[in-house]
Amino acid sequence: MTYPSKRSALSAAVLFACFAAGQAQAQEAAAAPEAKPDNEISFNAAVTSDYRYRGISQSRLKPALQGGADWVNNPTGFYAGTWASTIKWVKDGGGDGSIEWDVYAGKRGEIAPGITYDVGGLGYIYPSNSLPTSANTFELYGQVGYGPATLKYSHSLTNLFGFADSKNSQYWDAAVNQEIAQGFILNLHVGRQKVKHNNASSYTDWKVGITKDFGVATVALAYIDTNTEAYFAPNGKNLGRSGAVLTVSKTF
Repeated sequence: MTYPSKRSALSAAVLFACFAAGQAQAQEAAAAPEAKPDNEISFNAAVTSDYRYRGISQSRLKPALQGGADWVNNPTGFYAGTWASTIKWVKDGGGDGSIEWDVYAGKRGEIAPGITYDVGGLGYIYPSNSLPTSANTFELYGQVGYGPATLKYSHSLTNLFGFADSKNSQYWDAAVNQEIAQGFILNLHVGRQKVKHNNASSYTDWKVGITKDFGVATVALAYIDTNTEAYFAPNGKNLGRSGAVLTVSKTF
């Protein structure tokens, strides 16, 4: 039997170490998440059994079609987007138009490890709404988050959704979106809408729901309620009453 020389043994050890290091790097690369591009554009579409916004039905407790597009710059956190939905409340209020069109832009990131922020502006546009006080509304918002919990504040720089003399209205929104089992997300929310100079129309809303992404589509089922009886449709239905809302959406 012959024995390898020390040089041969050392060479073999070096080759083995290089191979092992290469394998480890390959495994780490395979496990590491794919790097995001600097700029991303996505689109979304949805159908919902009732378009609820801040607890109030915008579609007279009936289904609505919705869709939008978003752009985000990952290195900076800047983003912008647009979104639209069919509605009925403008016509119910004596105006015209059956579309809500939103445009927004902002910036999000981290204040500190695990603590996120999101600040921006959001315009709600109701083409040809023809209401005595225009339904068109613009809000600034700021949000902080920690883990699954967020706290958001919105402040209107215009009259709010057709309410006269309602500039500087406020909305507080606390939410928790926590995965509870195999992709099922528990959605909890409570909000407080303060309509400036109109206490009778101010109210609190809340939601308990479940969301699940099935790949082909995302399905959300929620129980929504408010403590107001100030919002009614012409047929006498309370637009803030409790109810279940089913939404099917897809982002691509």
